[in-house]
Amino acid sequence: MMRNSFDSIPRDLDDAAKIDGCDSKGLLTRVLLPVVLPGVITVGLFAFLASWNEFLAALIFLTDADKYTLPVMLLNAQSGYLGTVDWGLMQAGIFISVLPCAILFLLLQRYYMSGLIAGSIK
Repeated sequence: MMRNSFDSIPRDLDDAAKIDGCDSKGLLTRVLLPVVLPGVITVGLFAFLASWNEFLAALIFLTDADKYTLPVMLLNAQSGYLGTVDWGLMQAGIFISVLPCAILFLLLQRYYMSGLIAGSIK
C-alpha cells in the first residue's frame, strides 16, 4: 500500500525539490511524507486493527489469565458455568472491543479513504 502511495507521486516533484537544493533527508521529510500522509495513516490504521483484534497469537502465547487480551477474554466468558452464556457480559465486551476501532476510523476517515485510492489510477 505504501508502494502505491509513493508511486502516485509525480517524478517532477522529486526533481523540483532536488533543483531547489533539497538533500535526500529533506526530500523525504519535507516533500514526500506530507504527500503520502494518507497512505501512512491508512497503513497505521490497518496495523492497529490487526493487532487490536489479534486472537490466535494471544491464545497460544499467553498462559496467565491476568494477561489475556480482550478477544481471548470474550472466548472465556462465552464458556460459563455448565455451558451457559452471560449475554450481558458478552455484549459489553463486544461493545468495548468495537468502540476504539470505530472512534479511530471516524477520526481518520478522511485520510483512510484518500489513502486507499492513492495510486489506483495512473
